[in-house]
Amino acid sequence: MAEDDQQDDKAGAYRIVKIELDERSLARATADIEHERKVAIYDLLEENFFKPNGAGEGPFELYLSNVERRLLFDVRREGGEALGQIHLSMTPFRKIIKDYFMLCESYYDAIRNAAPAQIETIDMARRGMHNEGSEILQERLKDKIELDMNTARRLFTLICSFHMR
Repeated sequence: MAEDDQQDDKAGAYRIVKIELDERSLARATADIEHERKVAIYDLLEENFFKPNGAGEGPFELYLSNVERRLLFDVRREGGEALGQIHLSMTPFRKIIKDYFMLCESYYDAIRNAAPAQIETIDMARRGMHNEGSEILQERLKDKIELDMNTARRLFTLICSFHMR
């Protein structure tokens, strides 16, 4: 991220200030999954860098949905002015999301039964898988939206929430 962009962002020029998930797109959620979604949204709104190419300065609103196996980023300026939509195929994310969920299950099982060293090993693998998914998201959005890694991580969590059961 360029230094000028970082300085502009401190004033809120390249930030998401509102994010909504299309309820119809979301998998039915347990209380734990709903909590994960809320935490990801809260963390994202607290700190993010989001710079849609060609949109000028924000702040921005983001509406996420999963339509016909495509991820839809509906980007708006604060106040609702439409800036455009970005459609991403979910295909490149399918394997990483599946593997990530398997590691999450292993992690939660390990918390109940395993030794601390095993829990730490699984957690490191889980975080690594999450980072990999975040990097895929950054790569897929390259030339469309510039994100920092923390923003990509939180958005990846929200993308996963469309598939959490």
